[in-house]
Amino acid sequence: MNSARLKLELRSYSDEVASHHHDHHQLVLPVDGELCLSVNQVEGAVTSRQAGIIPAGADHGFYAPSANRFLVADIPTVMAPMLERLPAFIQLDLALSHYIAFLCQQMQRSNNQNSTETEHQMLRLLLQLLQQRFVLPVKQDRRIEVAKTYLEQQLHRRISLHQLAVVSNLSVRQLTSLFQQHLGRSPQQYLLELRMHKARQLLESSDLQVQLIAEQVGYTNLAAFSDRFRRYYGKSPRYFRQHSKQQG
Repeated sequence: MNSARLKLELRSYSDEVASHHHDHHQLVLPVDGELCLSVNQVEGAVTSRQAGIIPAGADHGFYAPSANRFLVADIPTVMAPMLERLPAFIQLDLALSHYIAFLCQQMQRSNNQNSTETEHQMLRLLLQLLQQRFVLPVKQDRRIEVAKTYLEQQLHRRISLHQLAVVSNLSVRQLTSLFQQHLGRSPQQYLLELRMHKARQLLESSDLQVQLIAEQVGYTNLAAFSDRFRRYYGKSPRYFRQHSKQQG
């Protein structure tokens, strides 16, 4: 059973050869230096223009010949099954390199190794970018389109996985699997993103009371909404309301 949680941290490696394997995927992204890496007997290196991908269960050995820093992402297999189809080493174009540098800056600003909700969102975007560049596109399943439309139209209601599965003519298991395959996230994560983005839009573009905004995105309890919003964006609803007024 894969019990890994999405995790992003800055790491440095020693010059001693080590090897192991784990039950989650791992992305090794360059910041400084070089990491010599062998993945299932495929040898290469993570450098300034090349990232490493270690699929779940793959035997891999590694060492660093000099001072180094890397962004390392531990990713549950269910969240990014497409990583299994990528080679152990991928070339980074300029846009990806810039995005990795931006991720590193955010990690350093947080001043700790625990990924915040914002960092999780950025990591999910990175996975989407990798899929767009290196994985053949998968035709969107019509049933997922039905589910997405239903969620977008019912943000103000409590929505269970069972209810969404019935609407989409899927089992709960099929629904969850298809969301991960096509969108790289669970139905619950997708719904949370819709609700938080809608709430921020209303805070910045309307004069609705925060309580009414919370209700429009499915929260009857204002405290629960405010807590969830703060954890998602790193700032309170009041901050975005006041900031929009200052700009206006």
